[in-house]
Amino acid sequence: MDRRSALGVAIFALSIAAFFVYAYLLMLSEWSPIVMQLSMLMVAGGVLGAISWIGYTMATTRKIPSIVVPMDDEDERH
Repeated sequence: MDRRSALGVAIFALSIAAFFVYAYLLMLSEWSPIVMQLSMLMVAGGVLGAISWIGYTMATTRKIPSIVVPMDDEDERH
């Protein structure tokens, strides 16, 4: 197994393990309220962060003028 495949298997296994840890913390532990609050905070932060990035990109991107290509005499005949 090459290094890339081993890394893929490790990421796969760790993500499944993280899901079970998260499910345990959310459903069976006394930390459930804080886990839910932090989860909602991360979701809201991610969505609002993506929206703010779109706004920042729109505000700071220079408008590139469109290039008008003149038509040749040959193109006008078709």
